[in-house]
Amino acid sequence: MDLGLKDRVYVVTGATRGLGNAAARELVADGAKVVLTGRDEERVAAAATELGPNAVGVAVDNADPEAAGRLIAVARDAFGGFDGIFISVGGPAPGFVADNTDEQWQSAFESVFLGAVRLARAAAAELETGGVIGFVLSGSVHEPIPGLTISNGLRPGLAGFAKSLADELGPRGIRVVGLLPARIDTDRVRELDGMSADPEATRAAHEARIPLRRYGAPEEFGRAAAFLLSPAASYLTGIMLPVDGGMRHGF
Repeated sequence: MDLGLKDRVYVVTGATRGLGNAAARELVADGAKVVLTGRDEERVAAAATELGPNAVGVAVDNADPEAAGRLIAVARDAFGGFDGIFISVGGPAPGFVADNTDEQWQSAFESVFLGAVRLARAAAAELETGGVIGFVLSGSVHEPIPGLTISNGLRPGLAGFAKSLADELGPRGIRVVGLLPARIDTDRVRELDGMSADPEATRAAHEARIPLRRYGAPEEFGRAAAFLLSPAASYLTGIMLPVDGGMRHGF
């Protein structure tokens, strides 16, 4: 199936590893051009080099108020256009209610929530009909995840923002979508599993709750993201797609 991605230009944040990187890989593999970001300059450069000439890396922090304008300008300068943004942010600090500090909450809010809002607002001002804004959210949008209190607090709010944005931008022909990953086999998930006393038993317990009985592969998430960001999904907006192997049992 031709997704219609050839020569379309996307900004993908948090793309040096994990889910953002998986999405950037699939976009480039299907012919798109990508501006990818991360906070570490060396990692950003390495990730862009690995993806080839259709990728450019920019070292920025999503919490930087100037990041959005800079990234869109790079997309236009490097590839002559701007068709969409996929906003992925590293997960906030784990912990329970009593564990997380005000500083951790503030840092996560600036990056996970307000940073994403700024990026989406800037993209909305620049995109034309056919443009798309995508968010990497979490299964915690529907059900809190034990030990991830900050994420549980911020991701549902960001999903609400995305739904509001979809309503506002729909008349202009701009789509807004979200993806809700669960246990995807990334460094972040392995780190979280590794915090338990028995990581192998923890993974087995999670897999037993997944109808497909396994963690998802990053490339599986990436393919779902590439489809939702593509013209092939041109009548899909305001949706939150679980990418979770069937863990969510509601409709």
